Amino acid sequence: MLDSKIRPLIDPPLNAIGKGLARAGVSANQVTLAGAVFGIAAGVAIGYQHYLLGLGLVLVSRILDGLDGAIARATKQTDFGGYLDIVCDFAFYVAVPLGFGFAVPANLPFAMILIASFTLTGISFLAYAILAAKTGRETEAHGKKSFFYNTGLAEGTETITAFVLMCLLPQYFAVIAGGYAALCVITVIQRTIAAKMDFP
Repeated sequence: MLDSKIRPLIDPPLNAIGKGLARAGVSANQVTLAGAVFGIAAGVAIGYQHYLLGLGLVLVSRILDGLDGAIARATKQTDFGGYLDIVCDFAFYVAVPLGFGFAVPANLPFAMILIASFTLTGISFLAYAILAAKTGRETEAHGKKSFFYNTGLAEGTETITAFVLMCLLPQYFAVIAGGYAALCVITVIQRTIAAKMDFP
């Protein structure tokens, strides 16, 4: 919901840094993989109840996730880069809830519910993108991407906000995870209705 609104604010500095990294010979795929490593490390840190360290790693991971696109725009966007980006994103989205599940056993059911909701949103997102590509639909509301980005209530910005709150208030993980899982389900319903309307 908020991704398209914050892009005008974050894209200029990311693009400037991305151009510098591209000139230094750093590839977008290298940064994508580094972001995934930091994201998975965040889950590990959280699993050992090092929540503030986990928060720092989450933020580094997401900065790198923004920089890979900036580097790609400064060099050349590739289909494989888009594939790698979405796979690494979902590795991150799984790692953080799992970390909270391992940190406190009572959190595990809520971590699994959240991961299940991410699975549903991911499937709805990619299924819509496939149909959009099939029918030639395009949008740059989220910047220039490898495939169609359908807007929903729960997007990247909202997910990162939820993860930050979890790290700052780990005692409320179950409440935050349950609430955000509900937003993910609403997003799936939104996309399903949109798909019905756009691809009758």
